[in-house]
Amino acid sequence: MPSRKQIQWSQLRVGALVLVAFGVLIGLIFLMSGTTGGLFAPKLTLRSYFNNASGLKNGAPVTLEGVTIGNVIRVRVVPERNPTPVEVTMRIGQEYLRDLHVNSTTSIAQAGVLGDSYVDIDSTHASGPPPRNNAELRATEAPNIQTVISSSQEGIDQISVLLRKLQILIDSINSGKGTVGKLINDPTLSAKIVRITDHLEKITGQISDGNGTLAKMINDDSLYTKATASIDNLERITESLEQGKGTAGKLLKDESLYNNLNSTVSNANQLMAEINAGKGSIGKLAKDPAFAQKLDDTITRLDSILTTVDQGKGTIGQLVQNRSVYDHLDQTLDSAQDLLKAIRQDPKKYFIIRLKIF
Repeated sequence: MPSRKQIQWSQLRVGALVLVAFGVLIGLIFLMSGTTGGLFAPKLTLRSYFNNASGLKNGAPVTLEGVTIGNVIRVRVVPERNPTPVEVTMRIGQEYLRDLHVNSTTSIAQAGVLGDSYVDIDSTHASGPPPRNNAELRATEAPNIQTVISSSQEGIDQISVLLRKLQILIDSINSGKGTVGKLINDPTLSAKIVRITDHLEKITGQISDGNGTLAKMINDDSLYTKATASIDNLERITESLEQGKGTAGKLLKDESLYNNLNSTVSNANQLMAEINAGKGSIGKLAKDPAFAQKLDDTITRLDSILTTVDQGKGTIGQLVQNRSVYDHLDQTLDSAQDLLKAIRQDPKKYFIIRLKIF
């Protein structure tokens, strides 16, 4: 049977263990409430409304520019707040009130790709007074992993379509369709390429041996000598031009040519001015309507005469159009030529001079 002292010692140990456990519990409570300034520190309650909770839970941290300043104490749905029916109530330590403003914004973010959701308060561009207790902070929608996946779904679909087309292309090539397919699978095309390669090898061998025109152009020093001589001649011509020698040199260097050209341009300008003023025949032709009418009448009459000739009217028209008139005229000219020839041979026969003396 245990003694009285042993029983008292056992009770003392049990009491000490209870006190230690109670102290640990109080420490845990203080640690859990440390983000809001402690268990008995003054608190500030704020609210925000979102269209989706995005996995946010009670007790989730509330951060300000990445620093934890409080916790979420309630997440509920308020249907009358549609289209942002999710009400998030936050409890924040009073000492952080100086860093908050009525125009600060809240957003639901995630710690990493698969981390828990939390509320982040942004006061970067806020400048209003501090919010009051139970005030509402405007919520902004931050992209989450679901939004990223949804927005990238179109790109994933396009990649899938591209992969299917690529698979079809590879199948076509493997089946020998198309130019690339024939290039890979057709042995005749491969043989042609081999023959072309052999021909190119022969051509390059002939060039290396100095055979043919191209080989001479590459290996013959005389071509280089001729090219050098041509360049020297061109350089001498350029120097002669620069010195004003020859016709081309004078054309470039002689100022009298410029003066003559300038004088010619001045005369041309003066001539054009006189024509515009209606002076001279060309000026009257350009400016005088009476002269232009006379010229038009003259051209009209000339056209009428040519039309008459073309129709075979009149002597000239008959001569141009009537073959018999041409033949008679030709015969007449032949007879006159024979007559002149006979007179030259025997003029006494045709010319008799009688002299009478009174």
